[in-house]
Amino acid sequence: VQLVESGGGLVQAGGSLRLSCVASGLPFSNYYMAWFRQAPRLEREFVSAINWNGDLTVYADSLNGRFRISRDNARNMVYLQMNSLKSEDTAVYYCAADRRDSATIAGMRDDSNMDYWGKGTQVTVSS
Repeated sequence: VQLVESGGGLVQAGGSLRLSCVASGLPFSNYYMAWFRQAPRLEREFVSAINWNGDLTVYADSLNGRFRISRDNARNMVYLQMNSLKSEDTAVYYCAADRRDSATIAGMRDDSNMDYWGKGTQVTVSS
């Protein structure tokens, strides 16, 4: 199984980025997907999650509606559209997967529930 993130980079505060994660080696539609992030010297934190068919999504309260998660099961892709970026969004962003038969959308907030992880993509927001 591989999860490969892309789309990170350097952006000015107020700008936007779209992260992508492509999955291989697993039946993608059988998995809930999530994004987590880890800033320097901080613990990894939940960002957003989506259920197997995209009907349910959940976000960290701190995002205040700036991010949007989506998925394309035909392409084995999950996306994170990030708008109005702030310096505090600077982090490595990770894609994660949890099997549908054991997942709940609320449970996706807990990184210990994830079955697979990508290696991350760096997002740096300059102020």
